[in-house]
Amino acid sequence: MNDRPLTGKRCLAFVGDIYEDLELWYPKLRWIEAGGEFVIAGPEANVVYAGKNGYPCRSDIAIADVCSEGFDAVLLPGGFMPDKLRRDPQVLKLIQEVDAAGKCVAAICHGGWLAISAKVYRGVRVTGSPGIKDDLINAGAIWEDAPVVVDRHHISSRKPDDLPDFCRALIARVSAQ
Repeated sequence: MNDRPLTGKRCLAFVGDIYEDLELWYPKLRWIEAGGEFVIAGPEANVVYAGKNGYPCRSDIAIADVCSEGFDAVLLPGGFMPDKLRRDPQVLKLIQEVDAAGKCVAAICHGGWLAISAKVYRGVRVTGSPGIKDDLINAGAIWEDAPVVVDRHHISSRKPDDLPDFCRALIARVSAQ
């Protein structure tokens, strides 16, 4: 059994003010524990952003400076952050490029808003926060109420309680790429 299945794998994650603390930190720590590299992009580089529950997160790089090549997955955490970042054309472009390459697009809770605005969910089975269920359906996604939904290279979950299932699915999918 390989206890470091993500060795050599890179994940891009987005951060901004009022991100959902657990939905960023739990996957980050699991990814690193599995041997991968985790890069956090924010509106500005090397800036500390406050989580919804007060936990700080420092960005590694500015979103404007990110190139999707070299990443094996993109993580879209929730909170209120996605509502602002979904208006950034570079965020949407990065998600679209990862999706077009068939690499993992992983969204949890309100993170699905980013995938909706990137227009990568049409015909994809997903879950997410019940608060964005109608948005997901209106974007052409096929809604399921489940702790985790995996549809090809898309992985989605509803809420922080689903993080163990979400991270298992994320690690399994990316380690098999």
